[in-house]
Amino acid sequence: MMRTRSVLLATALLATLLQTAEGAVAAGGPPVASDGRPARDGRPGQGVPPLPGGEPAGAGRAAHDGQAGHDVPLYGIKGAGSAGRAGAQEFTTDDDRLSRVSLFLGSTASTGRLSVQVRTARDDAGSAIASAAVDLAALGGPGTGWVEVPLSAALRPGARYYLFAQATTAEAGAVTWHGTRAAAAGFPAAAQYDQARGGWQPGSGRLAFYVNPAGSERCGETEACYVPASMRPARTAGLLSNGRAVEAVDPAFAVGARYVEGSNVLVLPSGRWRYLPEGAEKSRVVEAGDAGALAQIAESRRWLARGQVPGAAGARREGAERALLSMRALLRPNGALAAAWYPFWDFSWPRDSAFAAAAFAHTGHDEEAYRILLYNARTQRPDGTWEARTKLDGSGPPDTRQWQLDANGWVPWATWQWYRTAPAADRAERLRVLYPAILKAADFAAASLDGEGLPPASPDYWELPTDTANIGTAAPLLSGLRAAADLAAGLGRRQEAARWTEAAGRLERGIAKRFAPLGYQRTVDGLHGHDSAAAFMAPPFNEAPAGLPAALDTTYRELLRPNGGLVPGSDPDTRWGNITWTASTSFFALAWSSTGERAKGSAVLDWVLAQRNVLGELPETVDAQGLPKAVVPLGWTDALVLLTLVQLGDTPLVAPPAPRT
Repeated sequence: MMRTRSVLLATALLATLLQTAEGAVAAGGPPVASDGRPARDGRPGQGVPPLPGGEPAGAGRAAHDGQAGHDVPLYGIKGAGSAGRAGAQEFTTDDDRLSRVSLFLGSTASTGRLSVQVRTARDDAGSAIASAAVDLAALGGPGTGWVEVPLSAALRPGARYYLFAQATTAEAGAVTWHGTRAAAAGFPAAAQYDQARGGWQPGSGRLAFYVNPAGSERCGETEACYVPASMRPARTAGLLSNGRAVEAVDPAFAVGARYVEGSNVLVLPSGRWRYLPEGAEKSRVVEAGDAGALAQIAESRRWLARGQVPGAAGARREGAERALLSMRALLRPNGALAAAWYPFWDFSWPRDSAFAAAAFAHTGHDEEAYRILLYNARTQRPDGTWEARTKLDGSGPPDTRQWQLDANGWVPWATWQWYRTAPAADRAERLRVLYPAILKAADFAAASLDGEGLPPASPDYWELPTDTANIGTAAPLLSGLRAAADLAAGLGRRQEAARWTEAAGRLERGIAKRFAPLGYQRTVDGLHGHDSAAAFMAPPFNEAPAGLPAALDTTYRELLRPNGGLVPGSDPDTRWGNITWTASTSFFALAWSSTGERAKGSAVLDWVLAQRNVLGELPETVDAQGLPKAVVPLGWTDALVLLTLVQLGDTPLVAPPAPRT
């Protein structure tokens, strides 16, 4: 399943805003000493000298220890001591202890240091009662959002303090403290320091900050923590699910978060949990250890334990567990499988769901596999074909996208893979429920073959049409015809088995005659380059023909990009650039693992697993910089990784055999 919609990024707009703030609203700070703490600048303080615990704010004055508005990058705070800029926000609080502060930061710098202090006198670095430094690179480089900074000090309730911040970087990029210019009666204004303008200047806005943020004030709950710009190319980052409803995790809210092991419950940066309660349509933030969340975690772990999580300890095992949980979240109660949880991906593709059914089957999750197969049987068109995709309620296609013939191979193949793993006691009876769909699919596939034994031109998994037969359709149909014939023979339906055996033989000869001499390129006319679908000629789809290993090596080299992944093909009519596709790359992990090239397959698998995002989810694509892009997770890649891990385990997968007659 290929999607070529472009990702619209906000990075350029963010950079423009930050540059405007740096030049138009100047702020700065006093000198910074070698230990990283701002030093005295020799200027006298303004007003009454500070008291040791903070200047009294006046009897009855309301506490002002937080301001959430951050609609503008208010002050540039980049500086190097008194030659630079800084910002400060006056505050009072009822708290008697300081544990942390937060401020809303924007940065186009990749490296540098943010110095944060709480002072009793704005102009006097020596009055700082708490100081900390934040590494901009550790934040992820350029980005924007709330930055929480641990600080510890005693406070005098009602006393006046100043939250001070200055960023030091050798880069030209701006660093700004965001806030609002909206007025608020009684709320103290922020101040800006600009050495070029003579030092501290009274400001007209209020900076975004919290002293001792708690509950929903903590970043990652109602508002995001600092989000690196590198997170922006991805539309989603993970999944929350309660078995019926699903909610995609926004990449901004994945920063600093992690899943509770074996579940779809998120641990937030604050330590609290976010999950989708039973019966709810929207997630909720709860305290860690919430009874409802614990029940969901326990149920999820029981489900994993009923099957097998393939892969050894470490990244492979972790990747397999997350892939299983993500596929489960994408699977709907009616058997539809969303490709991903995002508009235009939230449909069920027969191709993607067939791989998921096989992966569920080979990891011990028979019910989920069979549910998918039943859905595909129900949504088959009367002529025996399938729409390219259907709405998740099974009501039909979402648009007029052309149907795709490869489903007539993938669905019988997945059914055959399920049948091999299904409990023997009732699998024949359950197969008979699916068999009418297999019958229509295989008969249509057989009838579609031309005089050379090849299928007609049809959109392939690229979801793009071709003018001649393509390997992305021919290889799945060969697998599907062999699978259908073997299933028919097992049910005693010899006439149908013989019919599909003969058709598979014709197709096999056609592929050998027209595709094999070209190294299994995309089309038989040789005009459309190499295609990652050449891997469909290998197990667990088809028994590998003699010349396939060399063809796979050549295809892999042609499609490899500098980031280590593959593009789907080298068709000169389709420009993939340097954005690589994890599914296309995974084809080779599975093919090589299935053809005796386990070291090569393992290396490709490990590359795919290394592309997991901050939550451990597998992305659809990886950009030229090696960052997750488009949707995360993608169910098809999850399934391919699981099948490869099974293949590398103790019970390797096999392809449908040459059918019995």
